[in-house]
Amino acid sequence: MSLLALTALTASAQKFALIDMDYILKNIPAYERANEQLNQVSKKWQAEVEALNTEAATMYKNYQNEVVFLSQDQKKARQEEIMGKEKEASELKRKYFGPEGELFKKRESLMSPIQEEIYNAVKDISELRGYSLVLDRASDTGIIFGSPKIDISNEVLEKLGYSK
Repeated sequence: MSLLALTALTASAQKFALIDMDYILKNIPAYERANEQLNQVSKKWQAEVEALNTEAATMYKNYQNEVVFLSQDQKKARQEEIMGKEKEASELKRKYFGPEGELFKKRESLMSPIQEEIYNAVKDISELRGYSLVLDRASDTGIIFGSPKIDISNEVLEKLGYSK
């Protein structure tokens, strides 16, 4: 019985806070610039991939139009060319957009410093105020209600030098 009371007492002594990571990030100009840079490079790379796919589609259409005039060897050579172009497009897409691709690496290099800065600000505030746990209300954590009184998002922005 005393163990249960002690657990309840310990649990009630813990302090919690919420942050809204989306709100914080939207108020950091470097994040917006990084996002814009990622969008631009993503569009450029997507256009490169689409150009290869279009080239492969054109090669296939030409092949279909000329297939009756081609020898077996010519057909085979054309098919291999088309498959080669499709493979090239697929490999380029994986290189740019794959799980460990260039876009992932670029996002990591641009966003990591910002996320690290936010993490350190949250950590400093948590240590100063004695928070045991800080949850992100913007993520899919299942928070149904969080009192605005425990939301420290503006405090985090102030600590980072962005007053709201």
